[in-house]
Amino acid sequence: MDDLKHKLEIRAWTMYDWANSAFATTVMGAILPTYFSAYIAAGRSLSLWGYTVAIGSLLAALISPILGAIADFRASKKKFMAIFVALGVISTGLLFLVDTPEEWLLCCILYILGTIGFAGSLVFYDSLLPHVAREDEIDQVSSRGFAMGYIGGGILLLINVIMIFLGPQLTPSMGEPQATMFWMRLSLASVAVWWAAFSIPLFRHVHEPVRMAEESEIGESVVKVGFQRFIKALKDISKFQDLFWFMVTFLVYSNGIGTIITMAAAFATDLGFGTMTVLGTFLMVQFVAAPFSILFGNLVKKWGSKKAITVSLLIYTLVAILGFFMNQEWHFFVLGFGVAMVQGGSQALSRSLFGRLLPKSKSAEFYGFFSVAEKFNTVIGPAVMAFVTNLTGSGRWGIVSLVIFFLVGIAMLQRVDIERGMQRAAEEDAKMIKLES
Repeated sequence: MDDLKHKLEIRAWTMYDWANSAFATTVMGAILPTYFSAYIAAGRSLSLWGYTVAIGSLLAALISPILGAIADFRASKKKFMAIFVALGVISTGLLFLVDTPEEWLLCCILYILGTIGFAGSLVFYDSLLPHVAREDEIDQVSSRGFAMGYIGGGILLLINVIMIFLGPQLTPSMGEPQATMFWMRLSLASVAVWWAAFSIPLFRHVHEPVRMAEESEIGESVVKVGFQRFIKALKDISKFQDLFWFMVTFLVYSNGIGTIITMAAAFATDLGFGTMTVLGTFLMVQFVAAPFSILFGNLVKKWGSKKAITVSLLIYTLVAILGFFMNQEWHFFVLGFGVAMVQGGSQALSRSLFGRLLPKSKSAEFYGFFSVAEKFNTVIGPAVMAFVTNLTGSGRWGIVSLVIFFLVGIAMLQRVDIERGMQRAAEEDAKMIKLES
């Protein structure tokens, strides 16, 4: 019975990847950037979209550690997660209202709020991983979650692409481009419904981890404790040498990954590539990335986490270099396939490696710091790309500038000692258990 309950909890946890990936795929990755570039902010879309992505991610990053600390103290990971899911769902649904160039600011604001909801929910979702998965299955469960995300996001994107392709034929009275715009807006609204509906299994079946409060915190205000834990965590995380170094390393290389994910559609549209080419490529990425996520989860048993992540970063480096020379639509498709090979695996293994290096007693507050690094992957990278694009007048130089993030990340990763980091985390958990007893 316990084994069946454990499997149900894992399935419920991975379903949230299925749910929220619709936002990552349709809103962050494919349809909204294309819609924004083609109809809302044509002529200045690449730099404006880059700064919008950066602002949303920066705000999400700044609040993550405080919320993580509060959630650990109150044993309220699921409650806080629900608040951010609601913010993301409502903001995404309201994107349907954006239908004229004069509403570009509204579009940017709603995207920023949606990003905060999306990113904030992931702080608490990720922090549940060490509690849901056993030590010997954490890599596989994390990879399965990403695979579920790619399949779920891919299915909705497929539905959206069909809607956009066939929709104008169903509403000929609207004329072009109004009909295409309508079906793209309806696709954005569909994400809100998908996200809300498929989040339900997690809230029903994943248990809330027990509160692990220190004696001095009992009876204190949650906000006060949250700030105290945040300040303490800033000091504490430096004691976990390998955990801290990996977090900084992840911050560096994930900037390249996050920028490619969020800026690819705007970049391709800016080059004059057709809407269906862009959306079709993103659709392909979703379904190719799913099996490769599972593959990387299995390869880690033979290669180890560091080698597997390093290989993925080398492929990303090649993609960024070749992106500079891209001038035909089939080039975008080929490079998209290259990204699909490593996108899920690199993210899943990074998440699970961090989970193995942290003490479970501090999972939410330390995942809050990881979330800062994760959210900054769409702060620094897009801002750099937007700046280089403005400086040179070409998005090609913007895309090739991402190479530095991958190469520096590879070099830093080699300094992480995984075994030493896991031992240090186990010692901290043993100390907390002793205090609780």
